Amino acid sequence: MIKNYIRKLLPLVIACFMSAAALAQSGTVTGIVVDGKGESIPGATVRVEGSSQAVSTDMDGKFTLSNVKSGEVNIVVSSIGMATTTKRLTVVDGKTTSFNFKLADGRINLDEAVVVGYGSTRKKDLTGTVTSIGEKEFNKGIITTPDQLVTGKVAGVKITSNGGAPGSGSRIRIRGGSSLSASNDPLIVIDGVPVDNNGISGSPNPLSLINPADIENITLLKDASAAAIYGARAANGVLIVTTKKGSSDKLKVEYNGSFSYNDIVKFVDVMDGDQFGKAVRDSGTANQIALLGNANTNWQDEIFQNSFTFNNNVSVSGGIKKLPYRLTLGVLNEDGILRRSELDRYSASLNLGPKFLNDKLSVDVNVKYSQTKSFFANQGAIGAAIAFDPTQTVKADSAKYLPYGGYFEWLDAQNKPITVATRNPVSLLEQRQDESTVNRMIGNINLAYDLPFVKGLKANLNLGTDISNGVGNIFVDTTAASDYFNKGLVTEYDQEKSNQLLDFYLVYAKDLAKIKSKLELTGGYSYQFWETSAPSFPNLNVLGDTVVKVGLPFFTQNALIGFYTRLNYSFKEKYLFTFNLRNDYSSRFSPDVRAGYFPSAAFAWRLSDEKFMSKFKNLSDFKVRLGYGSVGQQDINNDYAYIANYSQGTPTAQYQFGNVFYNVLRPDEYDPNLKWEVTTTYNAGIDYGFYQGRINGSIDLYQKSSTDLIAFVPTPAGTNFSNAILTNIGEVQNKGLEISLNVVPIAKKDVELTIGANLTYNKNEVIALSQTKSDTDLVNVGGIAGGVGSTIQAFAPGYSAFTFLAYNQLYDGNGKPLEGKYEDINGDGTINEKDLVLNGNPEPNIFVGLNANLRYKRWNIGFVMRGEFGSEMYNNVSALRSNFTSVGGSVKALNNLSTDYINQPFKTEQILSNYWIQDATFIRMDNINVAYQFKPLNNGKIGLGLSFTVQNAFVITKYDGIDPEIAGGIDNNLYPRPRIYTLGVNLKI
Repeated sequence: MIKNYIRKLLPLVIACFMSAAALAQSGTVTGIVVDGKGESIPGATVRVEGSSQAVSTDMDGKFTLSNVKSGEVNIVVSSIGMATTTKRLTVVDGKTTSFNFKLADGRINLDEAVVVGYGSTRKKDLTGTVTSIGEKEFNKGIITTPDQLVTGKVAGVKITSNGGAPGSGSRIRIRGGSSLSASNDPLIVIDGVPVDNNGISGSPNPLSLINPADIENITLLKDASAAAIYGARAANGVLIVTTKKGSSDKLKVEYNGSFSYNDIVKFVDVMDGDQFGKAVRDSGTANQIALLGNANTNWQDEIFQNSFTFNNNVSVSGGIKKLPYRLTLGVLNEDGILRRSELDRYSASLNLGPKFLNDKLSVDVNVKYSQTKSFFANQGAIGAAIAFDPTQTVKADSAKYLPYGGYFEWLDAQNKPITVATRNPVSLLEQRQDESTVNRMIGNINLAYDLPFVKGLKANLNLGTDISNGVGNIFVDTTAASDYFNKGLVTEYDQEKSNQLLDFYLVYAKDLAKIKSKLELTGGYSYQFWETSAPSFPNLNVLGDTVVKVGLPFFTQNALIGFYTRLNYSFKEKYLFTFNLRNDYSSRFSPDVRAGYFPSAAFAWRLSDEKFMSKFKNLSDFKVRLGYGSVGQQDINNDYAYIANYSQGTPTAQYQFGNVFYNVLRPDEYDPNLKWEVTTTYNAGIDYGFYQGRINGSIDLYQKSSTDLIAFVPTPAGTNFSNAILTNIGEVQNKGLEISLNVVPIAKKDVELTIGANLTYNKNEVIALSQTKSDTDLVNVGGIAGGVGSTIQAFAPGYSAFTFLAYNQLYDGNGKPLEGKYEDINGDGTINEKDLVLNGNPEPNIFVGLNANLRYKRWNIGFVMRGEFGSEMYNNVSALRSNFTSVGGSVKALNNLSTDYINQPFKTEQILSNYWIQDATFIRMDNINVAYQFKPLNNGKIGLGLSFTVQNAFVITKYDGIDPEIAGGIDNNLYPRPRIYTLGVNLKI
């Protein structure tokens, strides 16, 4: 399928090369960029306004712009921390024009273009809550997914990695979760294409297929007044990714390479062989004592390893006549700290930006292709290593273990594996092959044409695609005890996903000088179509026998059609108004409720431009913003939830005819009235700047309410075809405060210090779980290991989503927990479900970020750290392993204990005790980096830089588990995050 799309795109790409108009007459612009003291500014951007031509100044502040179109042109010069300057020059054909630029100090570039939905605007004209992070501000080190570039950098945005597995993704929350069962992930738009960020078979994370080295800028639309232009998909905010473009300049080659060493930070605290042996001899039965071995095996040490990562990226950019281009090739090889886990990514991206018809027609072609090859180590080995008896050896000499590859396993009297016993962790890793190959291509062609019949009217057409294919296979040999009774396992999978986009919109801009106003009106149509298919394969054993029969093939599709308009109006460039309206139609809902209308309005007042503010000499920027908007939610991962469907029944529900068992079709639960989930946001904020922007930031207050929540809730028996149904219920609300601050206390030629900080307070609350807003509604969620169907969290009105639900543990006079003793909440003399208490939030009330960078001559030193306060974590590992019952022995197998058993010797499981709900507040040093830029080599033609980065440097916390930062608040066998040491090199020619 991917090859077919490449064949379709290839002629168009070739046409862009072959159809480029004849080279217009051109000249060269050279010069030097200096600051107010006359000192050169390295790394400043010099570009030709209205084109993609741009260069950066060298270490001496010098630049050369080649092939600049003859005639009058505007040259725009910008640099971080300096005020942008624009000069109009006359370029003469075949001549060199020299001009020096002086930039004034100004840490806020208010004229900087910020990408928003369907266009861009100046930073000074923004009315919504928008944060833009550029390449120079990105986090350093080994970055495998785009979201990791901005972790800790943006107020209101909480990014939590899903663990340390190669390519592992992150959970992104913008201003808290707004849904219960539907997606809480933001919409991700890459070069104008809203991409599918749901799972792809065979990929650890769909975003791991995007090479972060291609990214130039990430913009986050946080409130509905900014995001409403995306309507049905923007309930959780929008993350806009802009990739790097080519320029009509001389050939440039850049190499970025890094080598990383991944170190294990911490193991789960379980007993060693000596401690476990003593515990069993002190409290165990004769049968349990007899099962003890003589070894002292650290099973976690056996399954984990220190590993290495190699990352190489080469980019080539420049221009062929009037065809700017940029080509990037990347190779990533990452070994995980869990033995045998591995990710290899091969990526390529191409950008072409020609112009035609006297530059009235702009063509922007973007193609990004990647292939990942993954080896998935069996993560069940993590839990097995925590539980397995440390007095046993990895391999045993006895002949009875030879059928199992020589690995020690718990066997019954017939020397067959005990089915309920923990498997040998090393065997789980070494005797299982789980490999995949995933291909993904994201491409789009954007045409922008200045219509000749109406001045200021531009037509835009964006055709995009996001297609992927994931294939994989799993093989477990007959020698593996895990699949002994099935005689091994042979299975495979194959999934195709396609996402097609058509966007057409008109933009009309008018400068109404007579009334000191500017007007911009946008109106458009959007069509997006998704399709997913996957054949069904049987599960076979190694002998070729069918273990699980082939099921029905999977196929689904859905579409979204939208009409949208936006009005931007400014009066005297200090009174700013924005209005959005989007009308969406989603095929995921019935025709009667398919349409959704999502309006927004925002106002901003630039007080710093008022005359009465002139007395505040050090005030460089002050803007007040007010916004309102509603956005929708339709990402429910079920395209037919409103239709009566039949699905294939499970093997346990087969129907017998004679000696043959047949799969049956079962009716699915459905709600014919399922409709949009709507999120409404109110926002009030200020943007501020002092001392020409050397102190700047923003403060925002917001309220975000989601109604008609799409959620799975229990249903009374006999009212539908399941005990739970996806339907619309209740309301969830988020209220919060965001503060960001950037300070430049030192700004000199040889020394510059920049400091950035952000703080977010967010309160999440379930307002209601039914349309009647009953106070008695409660939905159990948060499944945990231990017992059957046990849960530890709940949705309940008046509490945050996923609040912990547990018994209040009682303690003796020495502070030791009393086994089986809980607070009798209702005083009825018995402990039952009525005594369960809602208490403890897995999400922090407050989270902060702090970053700093010190430049001294050619040295740069920086760090990024984060803190989360007010969150709790359920320590499921200790809850299972801290009681003597978990040792087992009745089935001739032993399980290890947590060292917490020494502190509170529970005899039986107390998994619903709030003793295991622990403070998860932490401060984490995410990133420490040091870089050195050498003097230009070969007469300034070669630039060389070296860097050293430490990621996940340290964590300060009281939490007893392996890591206090786990999305969802339940700690159960997390793939540990490594500490990463990276040596990097940057070479420019």
